[in-house]
Amino acid sequence: MTTRRTFILHAAVAGSALGAGQAFAQAQRIDEKDPQAVALGYVHDTTKADKTKYPKHSNDQKCNNCALYQGKPTDAWAGCPLFGTKLVAGPGWCSAWAKKG
Repeated sequence: MTTRRTFILHAAVAGSALGAGQAFAQAQRIDEKDPQAVALGYVHDTTKADKTKYPKHSNDQKCNNCALYQGKPTDAWAGCPLFGTKLVAGPGWCSAWAKKG
């Protein structure tokens, strides 16, 4: 039996979940010219990383296989704590790349 109190509680939870989903959908993609991106050598495509400045970089290092990537490996874009609310590209790279354990 659904009581009025239960209905209102469920409606509130559903509303907050919807709001969180909309906030994520509105997240902006990081610009390679963003000061934080520049400081970390971030690029949307790992093959475009500066090999002179980052000699230890390898093309198999990508955001989507980094320990900091907050999405699934198949996600095209996802969050990274280094860039706040901005999204990074799955095939991207930055100098903070760390192998997933």
